[in-house]
Amino acid sequence: MSTSLPPFFRVRQHFERPQVENVPATVDEQLQLLQLSEKVRPGETVAITAGSRGIANIHTITRAAVTTLRQQGAKPFIIPAMGSHGGGTAEGQREVLTSYGITEEYCGCEIRASMDTVVLCRAKEGFDVHFDRIASEADHVLVCNRIKPHSRYAGDVESGLMKMLLIGLGKHHGAKIYHQAMADHSFGTIIRNISGEVLAKCNILGGLAIIENAFDETAFLAGVPPNDFEQREKELLLMARKLLPRLPFQDVDVLIIDQIGKDISGTGLDTNVVGRKDEDDGVDHPRVRRMIVRSISEASHGNACGIGLVDFATRRAIDAVDWKATWINCLTGNHVEVAKQPIYLDTDRETLEAALTQIGFTPPADAKIVWIKNTKKLTVVECSAVFFDQAQARDDLEILSDLRPLPFDSPGNLPLDGVLGSWTSETSA
Repeated sequence: MSTSLPPFFRVRQHFERPQVENVPATVDEQLQLLQLSEKVRPGETVAITAGSRGIANIHTITRAAVTTLRQQGAKPFIIPAMGSHGGGTAEGQREVLTSYGITEEYCGCEIRASMDTVVLCRAKEGFDVHFDRIASEADHVLVCNRIKPHSRYAGDVESGLMKMLLIGLGKHHGAKIYHQAMADHSFGTIIRNISGEVLAKCNILGGLAIIENAFDETAFLAGVPPNDFEQREKELLLMARKLLPRLPFQDVDVLIIDQIGKDISGTGLDTNVVGRKDEDDGVDHPRVRRMIVRSISEASHGNACGIGLVDFATRRAIDAVDWKATWINCLTGNHVEVAKQPIYLDTDRETLEAALTQIGFTPPADAKIVWIKNTKKLTVVECSAVFFDQAQARDDLEILSDLRPLPFDSPGNLPLDGVLGSWTSETSA
Protein backbone atom coordinates (compact mmCIF):
# COMPACT_ATOMS: atom_id res chain seq x y z
CA MET A 1 0.00 0.00 0.00
CA SER A 2 1.37 3.41 -0.99
CA THR A 3 2.45 5.93 1.62
CA SER A 4 0.11 8.86 2.21
CA LEU A 5 2.06 11.82 0.83
CA PRO A 6 1.38 15.48 1.61
CA PRO A 7 0.02 17.92 -0.97
CA PHE A 8 2.42 20.51 -2.42
CA PHE A 9 2.33 24.15 -3.45
CA ARG A 10 4.51 26.16 -5.78
CA VAL A 11 6.38 29.21 -4.51
CA ARG A 12 8.55 31.88 -6.09
CA GLN A 13 11.48 33.28 -4.12
CA HIS A 14 12.39 36.95 -4.48
CA PHE A 15 16.16 37.40 -4.53
CA GLU A 16 18.35 40.44 -5.05
CA ARG A 17 18.91 40.75 -8.82
CA PRO A 18 21.85 42.88 -10.03
CA GLN A 19 22.50 42.15 -13.69
CA VAL A 20 24.95 43.13 -16.44
CA GLU A 21 22.78 44.58 -19.20
CA ASN A 22 25.32 44.55 -22.04
CA VAL A 23 27.74 41.66 -21.56
CA PRO A 24 30.06 42.23 -24.58
CA ALA A 25 30.42 45.95 -23.86
CA THR A 26 31.14 45.30 -20.18
CA VAL A 27 33.73 42.63 -21.01
CA ASP A 28 35.49 45.13 -23.28
CA GLU A 29 35.31 47.86 -20.64
CA GLN A 30 36.74 45.62 -17.92
CA LEU A 31 39.51 44.16 -20.07
CA GLN A 32 40.63 47.66 -21.00
CA LEU A 33 41.35 48.19 -17.30
CA LEU A 34 44.17 45.67 -17.71
CA GLN A 35 46.03 48.23 -19.87
CA LEU A 36 46.01 45.93 -22.87
CA SER A 37 47.50 48.55 -25.22
CA GLU A 38 50.59 48.76 -23.00
CA LYS A 39 51.01 45.02 -22.41
CA VAL A 40 49.95 43.29 -25.64
CA ARG A 41 51.81 43.97 -28.85
CA PRO A 42 50.30 43.35 -32.30
CA GLY A 43 50.69 39.75 -33.37
CA GLU A 44 51.20 38.37 -29.85
CA THR A 45 49.19 35.32 -28.81
CA VAL A 46 46.79 35.27 -25.86
CA ALA A 47 45.43 32.01 -24.42
CA ILE A 48 41.95 32.50 -22.93
CA THR A 49 40.86 29.93 -20.35
CA ALA A 50 37.47 28.26 -20.58
CA GLY A 51 36.33 26.02 -17.74
CA SER A 52 33.83 23.23 -17.32
CA ARG A 53 31.25 24.96 -15.14
CA GLY A 54 27.88 26.00 -16.56
CA ILE A 55 28.52 29.73 -16.25
CA ALA A 56 25.75 32.00 -17.52
CA ASN A 57 26.64 33.69 -20.83
CA ILE A 58 30.05 32.01 -20.86
CA HIS A 59 30.02 31.66 -24.65
CA THR A 60 29.15 35.35 -25.03
CA ILE A 61 31.77 36.38 -22.46
CA THR A 62 34.45 34.28 -24.14
CA ARG A 63 33.65 35.60 -27.62
CA ALA A 64 33.66 39.18 -26.31
CA ALA A 65 37.12 38.64 -24.81
CA VAL A 66 38.32 37.30 -28.17
CA THR A 67 36.90 40.36 -29.95
CA THR A 68 38.54 42.83 -27.56
CA LEU A 69 41.94 41.15 -27.87
CA ARG A 70 41.64 41.03 -31.65
CA GLN A 71 40.95 44.74 -31.69
CA GLN A 72 44.25 45.19 -29.84
CA GLY A 73 46.01 43.38 -32.68
CA ALA A 74 46.53 40.19 -30.64
CA LYS A 75 46.00 36.63 -31.81
CA PRO A 76 43.72 35.08 -29.17
CA PHE A 77 42.85 31.41 -28.89
CA ILE A 78 40.87 29.38 -26.32
CA ILE A 79 42.18 26.58 -24.12
CA PRO A 80 40.05 24.19 -22.03
CA ALA A 81 41.09 24.72 -18.39
CA MET A 82 39.21 22.11 -16.43
CA GLY A 83 41.50 19.66 -14.65
CA SER A 84 40.29 16.11 -15.31
CA HIS A 85 36.80 16.92 -16.56
CA GLY A 86 35.61 15.69 -19.93
CA GLY A 87 36.89 12.23 -19.02
CA GLY A 88 40.42 13.59 -18.65
CA THR A 89 40.95 13.79 -22.43
CA ALA A 90 41.55 16.72 -24.78
CA GLU A 91 38.69 15.68 -27.04
CA GLY A 92 36.35 15.25 -24.09
CA GLN A 93 37.17 18.73 -22.84
CA ARG A 94 36.59 20.19 -26.30
CA GLU A 95 33.16 18.51 -26.27
CA VAL A 96 32.39 20.12 -22.91
CA LEU A 97 33.12 23.54 -24.40
CA THR A 98 30.97 22.76 -27.42
CA SER A 99 28.05 21.92 -25.12
CA TYR A 100 28.33 25.47 -23.71
CA GLY A 101 28.32 27.05 -27.17
CA ILE A 102 32.07 27.74 -27.09
CA THR A 103 33.12 26.72 -30.59
CA GLU A 104 35.70 28.01 -33.03
CA GLU A 105 32.95 29.15 -35.39
CA TYR A 106 31.07 31.11 -32.73
CA CYS A 107 34.06 32.68 -31.00
CA GLY A 108 36.04 33.32 -34.16
CA CYS A 109 39.31 31.77 -33.03
CA GLU A 110 41.04 28.45 -32.51
CA ILE A 111 40.41 26.12 -29.61
CA ARG A 112 43.68 24.41 -28.73
CA ALA A 113 43.10 21.43 -26.46
CA SER A 114 45.79 19.28 -24.88
CA MET A 115 46.32 17.48 -21.59
CA ASP A 116 50.09 18.04 -21.75
CA THR A 117 51.76 20.17 -19.10
CA VAL A 118 55.16 21.67 -18.38
CA VAL A 119 56.73 21.67 -14.92
CA LEU A 120 57.36 25.23 -13.80
CA CYS A 121 59.25 24.45 -10.60
CA ARG A 122 59.26 22.43 -7.42
CA ALA A 123 56.85 23.72 -4.77
CA LYS A 124 58.26 24.22 -1.30
CA GLU A 125 55.85 21.52 -0.11
CA GLY A 126 57.82 19.08 -2.28
CA PHE A 127 55.80 18.47 -5.47
CA ASP A 128 55.98 19.62 -9.09
CA VAL A 129 54.03 22.68 -10.23
CA HIS A 130 52.31 21.88 -13.54
CA PHE A 131 51.03 24.33 -16.15
CA ASP A 132 49.19 23.79 -19.44
CA ARG A 133 51.82 23.31 -22.17
CA ILE A 134 49.89 25.24 -24.81
CA ALA A 135 49.27 28.14 -22.42
CA SER A 136 52.96 28.18 -21.52
CA GLU A 137 53.83 28.73 -25.18
CA ALA A 138 51.50 31.72 -25.53
CA ASP A 139 52.76 35.27 -25.10
CA HIS A 140 49.98 35.96 -22.59
CA VAL A 141 47.27 34.10 -20.66
CA LEU A 142 43.90 35.61 -19.77
CA VAL A 143 42.26 33.77 -16.87
CA CYS A 144 38.46 33.79 -17.06
CA ASN A 145 36.38 32.21 -14.31
CA ARG A 146 33.42 32.63 -11.98
CA ILE A 147 33.98 33.71 -8.38
CA LYS A 148 31.88 31.77 -5.85
CA PRO A 149 32.05 29.90 -2.56
CA HIS A 150 33.74 26.52 -3.00
CA SER A 151 31.53 23.48 -2.51
CA ARG A 152 34.12 21.73 -0.34
CA TYR A 153 36.75 24.10 1.05
CA ALA A 154 36.33 27.25 3.13
CA GLY A 155 38.44 30.40 3.29
CA ASP A 156 38.68 34.03 2.24
CA VAL A 157 39.61 32.85 -1.27
CA GLU A 158 37.70 29.86 -2.60
CA SER A 159 36.64 29.21 -6.22
CA GLY A 160 37.77 31.73 -8.82
CA LEU A 161 40.78 33.06 -10.69
CA MET A 162 43.45 31.70 -8.35
CA LYS A 163 41.89 28.24 -8.35
CA MET A 164 41.86 28.34 -12.17
CA LEU A 165 45.63 28.92 -12.11
CA LEU A 166 46.01 25.61 -10.26
CA ILE A 167 43.23 23.19 -11.06
CA GLY A 168 42.24 24.43 -14.52
CA LEU A 169 45.64 25.27 -15.98
CA GLY A 170 47.33 22.43 -14.09
CA LYS A 171 45.28 20.00 -16.19
CA HIS A 172 44.84 16.43 -14.99
CA HIS A 173 48.43 16.09 -13.73
CA GLY A 174 48.41 19.27 -11.69
CA ALA A 175 44.85 18.95 -10.40
CA LYS A 176 45.59 15.48 -9.03
CA ILE A 177 48.79 16.59 -7.29
CA TYR A 178 47.27 19.75 -5.80
CA HIS A 179 44.26 17.94 -4.40
CA GLN A 180 46.59 15.38 -2.83
CA ALA A 181 48.57 18.24 -1.31
CA MET A 182 45.35 19.69 0.14
CA ALA A 183 44.99 16.51 2.21
CA ASP A 184 48.19 17.43 4.05
CA HIS A 185 48.04 21.23 3.82
CA SER A 186 45.14 23.64 3.86
CA PHE A 187 43.34 24.70 0.70
CA GLY A 188 44.37 28.29 1.39
CA THR A 189 48.05 27.39 1.72
CA ILE A 190 48.19 25.44 -1.52
CA ILE A 191 46.14 27.88 -3.57
CA ARG A 192 48.24 30.84 -2.44
CA ASN A 193 51.63 29.16 -2.81
CA ILE A 194 51.01 27.58 -6.20
CA SER A 195 49.18 30.54 -7.72
CA GLY A 196 52.09 32.67 -6.55
CA GLU A 197 54.50 30.48 -8.50
CA VAL A 198 52.31 30.57 -11.60
CA LEU A 199 51.91 34.35 -11.46
CA ALA A 200 55.65 34.79 -11.05
CA LYS A 201 56.73 32.41 -13.80
CA CYS A 202 53.96 32.61 -16.44
CA ASN A 203 52.78 35.50 -18.58
CA ILE A 204 49.42 36.05 -16.89
CA LEU A 205 47.86 39.08 -18.56
CA GLY A 206 45.11 39.34 -15.97
CA GLY A 207 41.78 37.90 -15.02
CA LEU A 208 38.17 38.33 -16.00
CA ALA A 209 36.09 37.58 -12.91
CA ILE A 210 32.41 36.67 -13.20
CA ILE A 211 29.77 36.84 -10.48
CA GLU A 212 26.27 35.44 -10.95
CA ASN A 213 23.01 36.27 -9.22
CA ALA A 214 20.47 33.83 -7.83
CA PHE A 215 18.67 33.76 -11.19
CA ASP A 216 21.66 32.18 -12.95
CA GLU A 217 22.43 35.50 -14.69
CA THR A 218 25.62 37.53 -15.04
CA ALA A 219 25.52 39.99 -12.15
CA PHE A 220 29.00 41.50 -12.30
CA LEU A 221 32.17 41.38 -14.41
CA ALA A 222 35.59 42.59 -13.29
CA GLY A 223 38.93 42.89 -15.03
CA VAL A 224 41.60 42.02 -12.45
CA PRO A 225 45.34 42.77 -12.84
CA PRO A 226 47.52 39.76 -11.89
CA ASN A 227 49.03 41.51 -8.88
CA ASP A 228 45.52 42.06 -7.48
CA PHE A 229 44.19 38.50 -7.83
CA GLU A 230 44.17 37.65 -4.12
CA GLN A 231 42.85 40.90 -2.70
CA ARG A 232 40.21 41.34 -5.40
CA GLU A 233 39.03 37.75 -5.02
CA LYS A 234 38.48 38.26 -1.31
CA GLU A 235 36.20 41.21 -2.06
CA LEU A 236 34.37 39.50 -4.91
CA LEU A 237 33.80 36.32 -2.87
CA LEU A 238 31.84 38.33 -0.30
CA MET A 239 29.66 39.71 -3.09
CA ALA A 240 29.17 36.25 -4.63
CA ARG A 241 28.21 34.71 -1.29
CA LYS A 242 25.57 37.39 -0.73
CA LEU A 243 24.00 36.66 -4.14
CA LEU A 244 23.90 32.86 -3.82
CA PRO A 245 20.45 31.30 -4.29
CA ARG A 246 19.10 29.48 -1.25
CA LEU A 247 16.41 27.08 -0.18
CA PRO A 248 13.23 28.79 1.07
CA PHE A 249 13.41 26.97 4.42
CA GLN A 250 16.34 25.94 6.62
CA ASP A 251 14.97 22.71 8.12
CA VAL A 252 14.03 20.10 5.52
CA ASP A 253 13.22 16.41 5.99
CA VAL A 254 13.58 15.43 2.33
CA LEU A 255 15.02 17.46 -0.54
CA ILE A 256 14.08 16.25 -4.03
CA ILE A 257 16.63 17.40 -6.63
CA ASP A 258 15.74 17.01 -10.31
CA GLN A 259 19.37 17.03 -11.49
CA ILE A 260 22.98 17.21 -10.44
CA GLY A 261 25.96 17.81 -12.73
CA LYS A 262 29.39 19.35 -13.19
CA ASP A 263 27.79 22.24 -15.08
CA ILE A 264 25.86 23.02 -11.89
CA SER A 265 28.60 22.67 -9.27
CA GLY A 266 32.01 21.10 -8.82
CA THR A 267 30.36 18.52 -6.58
CA GLY A 268 27.29 18.16 -8.77
CA LEU A 269 25.18 20.02 -6.24
CA ASP A 270 26.25 23.14 -4.38
CA THR A 271 26.82 22.31 -0.72
CA ASN A 272 26.67 26.03 0.05
CA VAL A 273 22.99 25.77 -0.87
CA VAL A 274 21.99 22.38 0.61
CA GLY A 275 24.59 21.81 3.33
CA ARG A 276 26.97 18.83 3.77
CA LYS A 277 30.05 21.00 3.14
CA ASP A 278 33.33 19.43 4.28
CA GLU A 279 34.76 22.50 6.00
CA ASP A 280 33.02 24.90 8.38
CA ASP A 281 32.80 28.33 6.76
CA GLY A 282 30.87 29.93 9.59
CA VAL A 283 27.66 30.08 7.54
CA ASP A 284 24.36 28.69 8.83
CA HIS A 285 23.66 26.19 6.08
CA PRO A 286 20.31 24.40 5.68
CA ARG A 287 19.75 21.24 7.68
CA VAL A 288 18.57 18.60 5.21
CA ARG A 289 17.98 15.10 6.57
CA ARG A 290 17.68 13.18 3.32
CA MET A 291 18.36 14.07 -0.30
CA ILE A 292 17.07 12.45 -3.49
CA VAL A 293 18.48 12.96 -7.00
CA ARG A 294 16.32 12.18 -10.03
CA SER A 295 18.77 12.63 -12.94
CA ILE A 296 22.21 13.68 -14.18
CA SER A 297 22.27 16.83 -16.32
CA GLU A 298 22.96 16.31 -20.00
CA ALA A 299 25.80 18.87 -19.95
CA SER A 300 27.61 16.81 -17.29
CA HIS A 301 28.26 14.06 -19.87
CA GLY A 302 27.65 11.29 -17.34
CA ASN A 303 29.99 12.72 -14.71
CA ALA A 304 28.01 12.18 -11.52
CA CYS A 305 30.59 13.58 -9.09
CA GLY A 306 28.58 14.46 -5.98
CA ILE A 307 26.12 11.61 -6.21
CA GLY A 308 27.70 10.22 -3.06
CA LEU A 309 26.42 13.25 -1.14
CA VAL A 310 22.80 12.24 -1.68
CA ASP A 311 21.04 9.42 0.11
CA PHE A 312 18.68 8.13 -2.57
CA ALA A 313 18.49 8.16 -6.36
CA THR A 314 16.20 6.90 -9.08
CA ARG A 315 17.30 4.10 -11.36
CA ARG A 316 17.08 6.65 -14.21
CA ALA A 317 19.82 8.72 -12.55
CA ILE A 318 22.06 5.71 -11.89
CA ASP A 319 21.68 4.49 -15.47
CA ALA A 320 22.86 7.88 -16.76
CA VAL A 321 26.14 7.76 -14.82
CA ASP A 322 29.44 7.33 -16.64
CA TRP A 323 31.23 5.73 -13.71
CA LYS A 324 34.68 5.87 -15.32
CA ALA A 325 34.44 9.62 -15.91
CA THR A 326 33.04 10.08 -12.41
CA TRP A 327 35.82 8.06 -10.79
CA ILE A 328 38.55 9.86 -12.74
CA ASN A 329 37.20 13.21 -11.59
CA CYS A 330 36.77 12.16 -7.95
CA LEU A 331 40.16 10.44 -7.76
CA THR A 332 41.80 13.52 -9.25
CA GLY A 333 40.03 15.70 -6.72
CA ASN A 334 41.00 13.37 -3.84
CA HIS A 335 37.30 13.27 -2.97
CA VAL A 336 36.23 9.65 -3.43
CA GLU A 337 33.34 10.00 -0.98
CA VAL A 338 31.28 11.92 -3.55
CA ALA A 339 31.47 9.02 -6.03
CA LYS A 340 29.70 6.52 -3.78
CA GLN A 341 26.48 5.01 -5.06
CA PRO A 342 23.34 5.89 -3.09
CA ILE A 343 20.38 3.59 -2.56
CA TYR A 344 18.30 3.63 -5.74
CA LEU A 345 14.82 2.51 -6.67
CA ASP A 346 12.90 2.16 -9.90
CA THR A 347 10.47 5.07 -9.65
CA ASP A 348 10.24 8.53 -8.16
CA ARG A 349 7.43 7.50 -5.83
CA GLU A 350 9.31 4.47 -4.49
CA THR A 351 12.40 6.62 -3.94
CA LEU A 352 10.48 9.31 -2.06
CA GLU A 353 8.64 6.76 0.06
CA ALA A 354 11.94 5.10 0.99
CA ALA A 355 13.45 8.45 1.98
CA LEU A 356 10.45 9.20 4.19
CA THR A 357 11.18 6.10 6.26
CA GLN A 358 14.47 7.71 7.28
CA ILE A 359 13.29 10.96 8.92
CA GLY A 360 12.38 9.75 12.39
CA PHE A 361 8.84 9.60 13.74
CA THR A 362 7.42 12.38 11.56
CA PRO A 363 4.45 10.97 9.59
CA PRO A 364 4.96 11.26 5.80
CA ALA A 365 1.85 13.46 5.53
CA ASP A 366 3.55 16.01 7.84
CA ALA A 367 7.03 15.79 6.33
CA LYS A 368 8.98 18.92 5.41
CA ILE A 369 9.71 18.27 1.73
CA VAL A 370 11.18 20.68 -0.80
CA TRP A 371 11.48 19.92 -4.51
CA ILE A 372 14.01 21.85 -6.63
CA LYS A 373 15.35 21.80 -10.20
CA ASN A 374 19.00 22.01 -9.15
CA THR A 375 21.11 24.11 -6.81
CA LYS A 376 21.48 26.91 -9.39
CA LYS A 377 17.79 27.26 -10.25
CA LEU A 378 15.94 28.02 -7.03
CA THR A 379 13.65 30.86 -7.99
CA VAL A 380 10.60 28.59 -8.30
CA VAL A 381 10.34 25.52 -6.07
CA GLU A 382 7.71 23.16 -4.70
CA CYS A 383 7.11 22.74 -0.97
CA SER A 384 4.96 20.36 1.07
CA ALA A 385 1.88 21.55 2.93
CA VAL A 386 3.60 21.94 6.32
CA PHE A 387 5.36 25.07 4.96
CA PHE A 388 2.21 26.76 3.61
CA ASP A 389 1.42 29.00 6.60
CA GLN A 390 5.06 30.06 6.92
CA ALA A 391 5.20 30.96 3.25
CA GLN A 392 2.07 33.09 3.53
CA ALA A 393 3.68 35.14 6.30
CA ARG A 394 6.89 35.95 4.39
CA ASP A 395 7.39 38.93 2.08
CA ASP A 396 10.22 37.25 0.15
CA LEU A 397 8.00 34.33 -0.92
CA GLU A 398 5.16 34.44 -3.43
CA ILE A 399 2.73 31.52 -3.45
CA LEU A 400 1.95 30.49 -7.02
CA SER A 401 -0.52 27.62 -6.61
CA ASP A 402 -3.04 26.01 -4.34
CA LEU A 403 -2.17 22.84 -2.45
CA ARG A 404 -2.44 19.81 -4.75
CA PRO A 405 -1.04 16.26 -4.94
CA LEU A 406 2.26 15.46 -6.63
CA PRO A 407 1.69 14.59 -10.32
CA PHE A 408 2.84 10.97 -10.40
CA ASP A 409 2.04 9.05 -13.58
CA SER A 410 0.72 5.49 -13.44
CA PRO A 411 4.16 3.85 -13.01
CA GLY A 412 4.93 6.31 -10.20
CA ASN A 413 7.20 8.87 -11.84
CA LEU A 414 7.13 12.67 -11.73
CA PRO A 415 7.27 14.69 -14.97
CA LEU A 416 10.57 14.49 -16.86
CA ASP A 417 10.76 18.30 -17.05
CA GLY A 418 10.72 18.31 -13.28
CA VAL A 419 9.69 20.95 -10.79
CA LEU A 420 9.64 23.71 -13.42
CA GLY A 421 7.31 21.81 -15.72
CA SER A 422 3.78 23.02 -16.49
CA TRP A 423 2.06 20.25 -14.59
CA THR A 424 -0.18 22.52 -12.59
CA SER A 425 -2.24 25.67 -13.08
CA GLU A 426 -0.54 28.57 -11.36
CA THR A 427 -2.66 31.08 -9.53
CA SER A 428 -0.18 33.88 -10.15
CA ALA A 429 1.97 34.70 -13.15
